[in-house]
Amino acid sequence: MKKYEVILQDLEKKIFDDIYKENDVLPSENELSKIYNSSRSTVRQALKILEENGVIQRRHGFGSIVIAHDKLLFPISGLTSYKELQTSMGFESETEVVIFGSIDIEAELSELTGFPVGSKALHILRRRKVEGKYSILDRDFFLKDYAIHLTPEDAKNSTYEYLEGKLGLDIAYAQKEITIDFASEEDFDLLDLNPKDRHIVSVKSRVYLADNTLFQYTESRHQVDRFRFTEFARRQKR
Repeated sequence: MKKYEVILQDLEKKIFDDIYKENDVLPSENELSKIYNSSRSTVRQALKILEENGVIQRRHGFGSIVIAHDKLLFPISGLTSYKELQTSMGFESETEVVIFGSIDIEAELSELTGFPVGSKALHILRRRKVEGKYSILDRDFFLKDYAIHLTPEDAKNSTYEYLEGKLGLDIAYAQKEITIDFASEEDFDLLDLNPKDRHIVSVKSRVYLADNTLFQYTESRHQVDRFRFTEFARRQKR
């Protein structure tokens, strides 16, 4: 993990643990540099990401102010792994790998994922227990060439930690689609839905490497009444 990522995750955790509360001003860049034994540019990079994610507001000459937050707030913008989100927001969670195996991409799956017909993919289905209830169902398809030697244990822990840390993939951006779908039989079988639940929040993403290669398709299905999905929008003056 890069130094700015260490600083970012530590600051996020302290904010979501209310060590730094809403409207608090974070230590200055110089103070943070001393705390984390790093350069100001590294600290500035971490603060920039916090600002882009809507966690702080930076004001020139005043400092970095903590913005109101919610422990079960799932950001729509950005590309963050589930483990990184759990670590930064501090909620309790367990992951169970339900499906882990190879699959051939046929026409219908090709249209869904964007992968070429005839290619091979790794299919992973995981369910996430959040604070005692299975509330999230994550389905991933990775092009097989980009998930070499990935194991069920890696999937339970963090696929991105393995793909970036051990395989050195440069994961860059995602195209996302958020919809409200009818809950399926699979949703009811694998999630702790309420008997009267009829809908699920679905976040579908095609994920690309820095060279614009599409290597992952993922769909994350969430129980409607357990999460808030938000995007922090900042005015761009023209």
